[in-house]
Amino acid sequence: MINTNILAIFAAALYVGSAALLLLSLAKAQPAADSSGGRKAQMLAAVAVLMHAFVGLRQTGLPETLQLPLMVSLNVAGLFVVWLLLVLCIRQPADYLGLAVYPLAAILLLLSSATGGATSNLPLNIQLHVLLSLTAYAFLALAASQAILVWVQRMKLQNHKPGGFMNALPALDQTERLLFTLLSIGFAVLTLSLASGFIYLENLFAQSLVHKTVLSVIAWLIFGLLLFARWRWGWRGKRAVFWTLAGFGVLIVAYFGSKFVLELVLQRS
Repeated sequence: MINTNILAIFAAALYVGSAALLLLSLAKAQPAADSSGGRKAQMLAAVAVLMHAFVGLRQTGLPETLQLPLMVSLNVAGLFVVWLLLVLCIRQPADYLGLAVYPLAAILLLLSSATGGATSNLPLNIQLHVLLSLTAYAFLALAASQAILVWVQRMKLQNHKPGGFMNALPALDQTERLLFTLLSIGFAVLTLSLASGFIYLENLFAQSLVHKTVLSVIAWLIFGLLLFARWRWGWRGKRAVFWTLAGFGVLIVAYFGSKFVLELVLQRS
């Protein structure tokens, strides 16, 4: 039988190696997608995500059941983010996001392997809700990473310091378009996630879930307002970055903050 802890260590090492190759490529002002180092980084990440997926399946108990304590939830969210990034890189020059995504996925993978301990079983309809929630979180996590990049890129251009790794990035208009593409998809999936929650969760406003529900709706409103303002008034730049990070921050507190309080503070699953 495969030892998942050893597999997690190997996968984490591949993620770190992939991020290092990306960093070297960008340091030479070479677009990762057009460099041998960038292509090797993508290959390492692809192998790592397969190992990561196997570890995630074992931790959650799939396919027989679904168990998602805090650290396992964070790890599965990290897995979704990496998987979506690799798919995105097939169509878009977004490899640079791996500098943030891959090390974080490695950390979450190691932490979940160290703590383990799945504690709760969920029925099939709730599994659908959880799947939609994690998918929405993954898209919006990539959007938040992209927003930070857009902010740095704009700041460098405004200060007339576009050299260095900035030369390896796509044009600002292209990075902003990708930001709003990710936001639009994430918002759509988050809408489906909230709808499934209202349909399938009878105790959505119970004491243990009310803050998660309210905060998730607030995050949905923030993203919806941003996308509407983009369509109606052409919002971009600092406004887009601020509202993206604000919405994602609320979403983090909504899901992982509530699980932290329930599992680690109140000792409830």
